[in-house]
Amino acid sequence: MTTARVTRILLVDDHVLVRAGIRALVEAIEGMHIVAEASHGREAVALAREHAPDVVVMDISMKELNGIEATQAIVASVPSAKVLILSMHAAEEFVRRAMKAGASGYVVKDSVPMELRLAIDALARGEMYVSPRVSRHLVTALTEGARASQSSLEALTLRQREVLQMIAEGKGTKEIAAILGVSGKTVETHRAAIMSRLGIHDIAGLVMFAARKNLIAMDSQD
Repeated sequence: MTTARVTRILLVDDHVLVRAGIRALVEAIEGMHIVAEASHGREAVALAREHAPDVVVMDISMKELNGIEATQAIVASVPSAKVLILSMHAAEEFVRRAMKAGASGYVVKDSVPMELRLAIDALARGEMYVSPRVSRHLVTALTEGARASQSSLEALTLRQREVLQMIAEGKGTKEIAAILGVSGKTVETHRAAIMSRLGIHDIAGLVMFAARKNLIAMDSQD
């Protein structure tokens, strides 16, 4: 007979009454256990490192260290922990910043209680969850970004896209020249043209652009 897996949760919110309400909701769910509580981001990071929770339920607006910065620190230091943002903010800016920081889910505080359970369950399974109320904003932002990126990529010639991919893969000028059968000077000319057309002026920027366009595979999130 197998024992049901317990999802260990770190709860982070600067309002005591809010934490109490969320705690009551979470503890009523079978298989959920709150291992610690924090009142601000800095404390959350320390407790995440100490307890290595499965899921961190995180507010955004907190003193000392806000939830978005705390999310980035937790994801970097405790990769196994999945962060669920639970916030009063539904604006696209907050959702985008939270997801960029590494959050795996985003739920607005005025959602129905069942949505919190669905979100925690999804993150515990290694999936992502975004409230329907904010998902439209997120999809719109991602779509607009994809369109802008596609337009920029199409501004490059086929040879320039080849050079871009190899630069992003870490190949040097001599190696690219040998592969393409051209001179190093030609490769440098292509690189300069790529940077000019994309409006990107450093190698790191080219790598990130290539990753966003799936020209290369990234092993970790940026």
